[in-house]
Amino acid sequence: MKALTRARFRGRDGIYALFELDHGVDLRVGVLEEGLGRILMRRDGGYRLDRGWSVAPGGADPSYAGRDRDDLTGFACPPADVEESEGTVTLRGATLRAVVTLEPFGIAWYRVGEEVPFLQDRRTQAYFVSRKTHAFSHFVERGGDERHYGLGDKAGPLDRTGRRFRVDAVDPCGFDAELSDPLYKMIPFLLVAGPTGAHGIYYDNLATAEIDLGATLDNYHGLFRSYRADDGDLDAYIFVGPTVPDVVRAFSRLTGGHAFGPKWTLGFATTSMAIADAADADARIADFVERCAEHEIPCDSFHFGSGYTMIGGRRYAFHWNHDKFPDPTATLAKLNAAGLHPVANLKPCLLDDHPRLSEVTGVGGLVSDGETGEPAVAQFWDGLGYHLDFTNAKARDWWRNGIETALLAPGMVSVWNDNNEYEIWDEDAVVAGDGRPFPQTLARPAQALLMTKLAYETQAAWAPGKRPYTITRGGAAGLWRYGQTWSGDNATAWKTLRFNLTQGLNMSLSGMFDIGHDTGGFHGPSPGPELLCRFVEFCSFWPRFMMNSWNSDGITTLPWMHPDVIDPIREAIRLRYRLMPYLYTRMWRAAEADEPVVRPLFYDFPNDPGAATTEDAFMLGPDLLVAPVLEPGADSRSVRLPEHPGGWYLFHDGSHHPGGAVATVAAPLGRATLFVRAGTLLPLAAAGLRVDPATDTERDLVSYGDVEGATTLLYDDDGDTTGWRDGAGLVSRFTVVRQGDALVVSVKATGRYQTAWRSLRLSAVGGAPLRPGTVEGAALTLEA
Repeated sequence: MKALTRARFRGRDGIYALFELDHGVDLRVGVLEEGLGRILMRRDGGYRLDRGWSVAPGGADPSYAGRDRDDLTGFACPPADVEESEGTVTLRGATLRAVVTLEPFGIAWYRVGEEVPFLQDRRTQAYFVSRKTHAFSHFVERGGDERHYGLGDKAGPLDRTGRRFRVDAVDPCGFDAELSDPLYKMIPFLLVAGPTGAHGIYYDNLATAEIDLGATLDNYHGLFRSYRADDGDLDAYIFVGPTVPDVVRAFSRLTGGHAFGPKWTLGFATTSMAIADAADADARIADFVERCAEHEIPCDSFHFGSGYTMIGGRRYAFHWNHDKFPDPTATLAKLNAAGLHPVANLKPCLLDDHPRLSEVTGVGGLVSDGETGEPAVAQFWDGLGYHLDFTNAKARDWWRNGIETALLAPGMVSVWNDNNEYEIWDEDAVVAGDGRPFPQTLARPAQALLMTKLAYETQAAWAPGKRPYTITRGGAAGLWRYGQTWSGDNATAWKTLRFNLTQGLNMSLSGMFDIGHDTGGFHGPSPGPELLCRFVEFCSFWPRFMMNSWNSDGITTLPWMHPDVIDPIREAIRLRYRLMPYLYTRMWRAAEADEPVVRPLFYDFPNDPGAATTEDAFMLGPDLLVAPVLEPGADSRSVRLPEHPGGWYLFHDGSHHPGGAVATVAAPLGRATLFVRAGTLLPLAAAGLRVDPATDTERDLVSYGDVEGATTLLYDDDGDTTGWRDGAGLVSRFTVVRQGDALVVSVKATGRYQTAWRSLRLSAVGGAPLRPGTVEGAALTLEA
């Protein structure tokens, strides 16, 4: 590679300051929003790929053809002054300042009013480009006291400092949640926290890369971190912070915000490859419905593994096996009637003997080999096959028709996009690019993003007025605009619990708010009673609560597989349903205000020195702290609670525990350790068997500790209205004020929705009793 060490300032280029460097490189530095900067490099006068699919400011969803890299639509582009002095150029905005040193070339980013940069390019050779390949590198100084988070679904501890990761995507079935790399998604977003606050950087490049967060030490350069891409363009967005929530929200907004899924998707869900793969799959699904009722296990959806498409041991998208499912419509009708929403697994690889392959090849709808013009061959489970090209309009039409006719028409309600990492290793593979072809190596994860976008839009058109629900395993930044994801095919091991926790927290900090883990573990020997129960407890607090398995011993993981722990498993699931009003409100806030649902302790307690080092507990919204049991044989749990006035209350017995100290509490099977922050007003529902707003007739509001001056929001709607931003839901704001010796709760509600619950019971834990106050804007009553 060639180092770019000298620059010449060429003046203004729109909102940017333009610099000419050696080796045919020019670089632009600009301020897009207050608190958002950008570095944009071109080589030989152009881009390697002149568009992207992740950036969507203002919620402007890019087209299938992508968003032009020079498009500034959706950005405020505030005026910024450019000042040239001896050897430096300063770009000065209202809250952000970039100082560019011409030789040796580098950029330092400052918050206004601060004299120390929050982000500083390495002062010894910060930028490199290859003249033999399309690779490039960016090196940044690293503070010894900085912590690093983000990067999507990466394995290992919460703080990623000292690690090196590949930005790549594969299908690592049964991965080690501590050590495996790469996993499923390609999200080069980094959040950095340290003594001077937090900042972030997102590299909007969909090519494979490597991110080094201190694994490499080099005496000539001091401490640094680096991003090295194998191809593509250097297009870096700089987030000022200064707090972790500021960075997380800004990244979510840059990438289009978060979808708000139907309420039923928060219910417990089950799937297993073994069920749909079995010869008697239809009977097994019927048995699953009966067993849920028999054991009183709450459940809201059944997800069909790809076995429903399997003929002769091979899987064919959109092709039902009628020996296993003689009447798919009847099967799906029974599930829908039972309140178990059916969801279809769908994979974008068509085997080389797919019965409908000629339909796709006839429209050139597959990723192709640029040398031969034939479809690019890729390895799949059941043999060789080809991948659908979602940058081809005719291929999308074919896929949309398949979703409608083979899945939605018989009664499926949603699409689960799986195995979409696009492991096509043919270096000559080319995609259509909606009329502007490009090498598929430049944007593999864009295919998963567009696959999920198409599923989302197809479902929205099929059921107007209802919010779509889609799931994807692979993808790039912005996948959250369309739906849900998860940590992937984890291993059935205690170690998985420990590191799925930190993996999930980093996914959440990376913009993925609607997430979860395969409960019980996906692959390996089937989980024993204790491990299964602890998995259920742990996973019940994540937005996606799915039991999914493909165990190596052939045993299907189900809630009743171990009779001696059915009762505690049921108890753990029912708690999830009791917390549904709180959880649904948090999901609404995720979509409305870009707030992660699950987050590390330091997100809410940045000034507590112990919060940053706690990696075995997490916050569920701002009020609940979950400390799951992560080790076998434990019957108690110890956790250091963050410093907080009034301390914390154990949910299960109301016992009080001071903040800033270690609490040790009993943790019998079925009872995850759950603490409530003092000053909280917690909404609760009855623990029903289904998530159904029409029959949700009970509501409690429980106060914890001193709640004088407290406020809380509660969101309700019919569970799937698309008008949730336009008043179709009901937003209730509860406030507590002191009137004489009494604490009085009042509510002000806005919105058109009429809840099935008409009265709300007030109760108190560890504080003064609550008295009913006024109700405004809703037909509700408050009861002491």
